[in-house]
Amino acid sequence: MSNPKPATTAAPGNGALLATIIRGQSVIVPILALIVAFAIGAILIAGQGVNPISAYASLFHYAWFSSDGLQVTLLRTAGLALTGLAVAIPLKIGMFNIGAQGQFLVGAITAAFVGYQFGNLPGIPLILVALVGGIIGGAVWGWISGILKAKRNVHEVISTIMLNYVAAQLIDWLLNSYLKAPGQAIPQTPKIVDQAQIGNLGPFPVGFLIAIVLAAFSWWLLRRTVLGFQFGTVGANPEAARYAGVKLPRMYAAGMTLAGGMAGLSGGVQTLGETHYFEQSFAGSLGFDGVTVALLARGNPIGVVPAAFLLASLRAGAPGLQFDLGVQPEIVDLVLAITLLLVSIPILAKLLVRKGATAAPTPAPIEEELR
Repeated sequence: MSNPKPATTAAPGNGALLATIIRGQSVIVPILALIVAFAIGAILIAGQGVNPISAYASLFHYAWFSSDGLQVTLLRTAGLALTGLAVAIPLKIGMFNIGAQGQFLVGAITAAFVGYQFGNLPGIPLILVALVGGIIGGAVWGWISGILKAKRNVHEVISTIMLNYVAAQLIDWLLNSYLKAPGQAIPQTPKIVDQAQIGNLGPFPVGFLIAIVLAAFSWWLLRRTVLGFQFGTVGANPEAARYAGVKLPRMYAAGMTLAGGMAGLSGGVQTLGETHYFEQSFAGSLGFDGVTVALLARGNPIGVVPAAFLLASLRAGAPGLQFDLGVQPEIVDLVLAITLLLVSIPILAKLLVRKGATAAPTPAPIEEELR
């Protein structure tokens, strides 16, 4: 009887490498997306007769090392991180919040109103009341979408997009009537009182520190609490969550309310820390950029802060491209758009493959696809 041959251990090959890539996709996909986006941007910059390396060096120098450049970048990081959290939190429940822009606007104008209307309050209480006002304003606006989903099964993408327009038109009416500062040609609120303004704590803007604290809090909430477990259960399988006794309507309403509060706080931080009054155009696309931040962070609240810092750096440094080298600053918007597209492709591909694999597919929650 011949002795059996000893079993041989297969060396790690392509299968092991592929498994490693799949496990690390939450980091690898955003990095690859950024590399490709910056490479395409470099080609377009070179087409304008400018050295791409010099252009990118000028962009980041303007954002980090110019006079007040880093302060502006960190202030914008705060707003982007908070609106990013407003998108990332509902992803855990399988909901896609496109309404951070409207929630941001409602929170910003509420904080501005408190900041000038209650100027008789001392500094710290006034700041707290104004920020809480921003949170409540945004939370109420987010709650509307959540309750529509809970009670009437209205898809949150539709309701949040429409509520963005409602918020913009409502605020435009208020700025041209009850809240308009006297003697101003451009519709805007009166300036908040000095004691309502928030500055720096050491070298860091207070808003930036608030964003870091809330990112850590959001991670703890989603990963270490019963509510976070229920959110994840609903996002992974709503029917299983319902069978286990989780109240789906309550989760939908709670998730969107919490998200709206984050976006509203972002508006409050921007108003009290940067503009010191509310004017419709100051928000720009900050709420919509929160979608890019959340997807670039793959829905991870901790990853939202570095993603927001990168986007804030690009936004803050864009004027330097034009001033120093004559490169159109819209290159930054193009880089961000390409990044968002490339980060989204794996999610869309999984959804399409799953749809073709089954005759009656169950749509996968977006948060699951981001893992």
